[in-house]
Amino acid sequence: MKKYLILVKHSVPEIEADRPANTWRLSEEGRLRALHLAEHLESFEPEVIVSSNEPKAKETAEIVALRLQLYAQILSDLHEHDRSNVPYLAHDAFQASIRHFFQKPDELVFGSETASEAHARFFRAVHSILNVYRNKTVVIVTHGSVISLFVSRLTGRSDLELWNMLGLPSFVAMDLHSNTLIVKNKIA
Repeated sequence: MKKYLILVKHSVPEIEADRPANTWRLSEEGRLRALHLAEHLESFEPEVIVSSNEPKAKETAEIVALRLQLYAQILSDLHEHDRSNVPYLAHDAFQASIRHFFQKPDELVFGSETASEAHARFFRAVHSILNVYRNKTVVIVTHGSVISLFVSRLTGRSDLELWNMLGLPSFVAMDLHSNTLIVKNKIA
């Protein structure tokens, strides 16, 4: 059977504007969508699930793992682009900040980590996982900006375009041997 790397963007969080986004947990809708996500992932026959340490990703991974009868492992370097120093932004301001983040990858324009730094951290973490779990289908539950950075650099696609296409939750399945994006799927 063909083996995949499946990068999952976490499910819908409960937004708490007075708390940093990296502390948010899933909403009730987010928990339901995570169950639907698990159903979509079943056909890939996942063997390993690893998650970011952020609560919304951890919860998504735990729901998927329970449904697929797997164990969700946690790894800190799979976290979102570090913007813990940024207060809650309204939709338009957030969108503009994300655009600048992707357009100026080597400049610190949003948060406390550049796009290039976030990509390097995430790239190392993903490859350390793939080195441990060679020849296994691996699911990594993580966040939109780091998924977009990783996939864009492997496939040549626009990171901003990928980021805009990712829903809550969503996933991309990749064949890393050919750096081919196999599936992009939003779960509603």
